[in-house]
Amino acid sequence: MKWEKKELNVKKDSEIRIAMRVSVISIVINTVLSVFKLAAGIMGRSGAMISDAIHSASDVLSTVIVMIGVFIAGRKSDEKHQYGHERLECVAALMLAMILCITGAGIGYESMQKIVAGGSAALAMPQKIALFGAILSIVVKEWMYWFTRAAAKKINSGALVADAWHHRSDALSSVGAFIGIAGARLGMPVLDPIAGLVISLFIVKASCDIFKDAIDKLVDKSCGSEMEGKMKQVVMRQDGVIAIDDMRTRLFGPKIYVDIEIAADSNLPLSESHEIAQRVHDAVETEFSSVKHCMVHVNPRIVGEKEA
Repeated sequence: MKWEKKELNVKKDSEIRIAMRVSVISIVINTVLSVFKLAAGIMGRSGAMISDAIHSASDVLSTVIVMIGVFIAGRKSDEKHQYGHERLECVAALMLAMILCITGAGIGYESMQKIVAGGSAALAMPQKIALFGAILSIVVKEWMYWFTRAAAKKINSGALVADAWHHRSDALSSVGAFIGIAGARLGMPVLDPIAGLVISLFIVKASCDIFKDAIDKLVDKSCGSEMEGKMKQVVMRQDGVIAIDDMRTRLFGPKIYVDIEIAADSNLPLSESHEIAQRVHDAVETEFSSVKHCMVHVNPRIVGEKEA
């Protein structure tokens, strides 16, 4: 068991390293991109690009929050926190969801003001460098979304998923900036606020999804019938298991706790019943990497007895 615990700690350390590496890359790219877009906005006389640069700069703050959340969540169990700190990652995801929501609402509010103004707040004629800045931002931020999302799936990190969506929101914001800049150059400045309004709805929707996912992991929601069904199949394949009397699962941050009651032959000695329970425990934790701990209880069953 000591070997298994050491293996789990190594795995957790590896997950933290992945999250930190992705976060550092994100901070570096966002910083460079923000400076470039700000320069392009100033030289290209584009208010939309300057706003987009500020949006990218906010990504640096969100990534720092992710790093802090993942680092704290990865701390080992202690006397005061005997079940670990994984739920603190959900707190980071909640903070990012709020940042996303505020960002989306801000973009939507500004867009509505410009639409109501009827184009009186039209931008000065932007230059081509502003268009180039928007295109570069779209490509880079969309790549960062997929890069961060892949890492989030690999380590099952809600905070990284939230950060990935922040990259996607920035890419969408850059799409709006591109449309607005192109529209202004073609004499249709109203395209800028309309695109901004649509983008704001996507951003707010993403923030709501992230918020809901984080809350689910904070209130002991089950891992779902599909995952539980797969777990039951693994349990029933273990020698000595007659039936599954009960199974309960709960999300604990990015991890899952499983409580199972199995039925075994009542005539078996205690040591053999324990071996059956140990096989079930090991099989579930091995087959499902997101399971942090599986608790198994054995109920005696007379062989041939019908299930209730």
